[in-house]
Amino acid sequence: MSNTPIELKGSSFTLSVVHLHDAHPEVIRKALEDKIAQAPAFLKNAPVVVNIAGLEGPVDWQQIHRAVKASGLHLVGFSGCKDDTLKAEIARAGIALLNEGKEKARAAQPVVPEIPVEPVVTPITKTRIIDAPVRSGQRIYAPHSDLIVTNHVSAGAELIADGNIHIYGMMRGRALAGASGEREAQIFCTSLAAELVSIAGVYWLSEQIPAEFYNKAARLRLAEGALSVQPLI
Repeated sequence: MSNTPIELKGSSFTLSVVHLHDAHPEVIRKALEDKIAQAPAFLKNAPVVVNIAGLEGPVDWQQIHRAVKASGLHLVGFSGCKDDTLKAEIARAGIALLNEGKEKARAAQPVVPEIPVEPVVTPITKTRIIDAPVRSGQRIYAPHSDLIVTNHVSAGAELIADGNIHIYGMMRGRALAGASGEREAQIFCTSLAAELVSIAGVYWLSEQIPAEFYNKAARLRLAEGALSVQPLI
């Protein structure tokens, strides 16, 4: 047992980012409620980050906060904020200001030709294997890994992996492969009856899965930016 009352450890969580293109709170609230209605098991009461980089003119962050709360989502913080005064207001209210990795200010420097480089993708270096049934309410995450489940996955359970996901049993829950943005990730399932499947953020709800693949062995992947499914032979 530790001698200290708390431990501070690094961890990884999957958060949805809401990119705003309209500052009207009622428009925001209605749009969020519509999205939640499309995927309630995935989005209801979910923590989200709100990106306000796409808004022009003054931003009333308090109204935006109230609109997000009214929709049933939980605001973790704001991102994309470029105004120092607004940043200070948000910080004073105790709300987090997050950097999504694309907003770092650059110091003035001579303009030089840019050399194109290949995007850096975190390599998938290992595999996490789960032999027990995954019960409703459980969430299993495999960071920088493939995830293999050799048993059934109940409705209300969630599998998340930065790499591929393999389910060798009945799949009734949610499967999110390529969670860190790996668009080459795939989902392999021996009996597909999922509430939601997602690869690199592109998702289908259960009713979007073609009927001919329901309760069948299937393989899902991205093709030209859209989800596709084929028999798993």
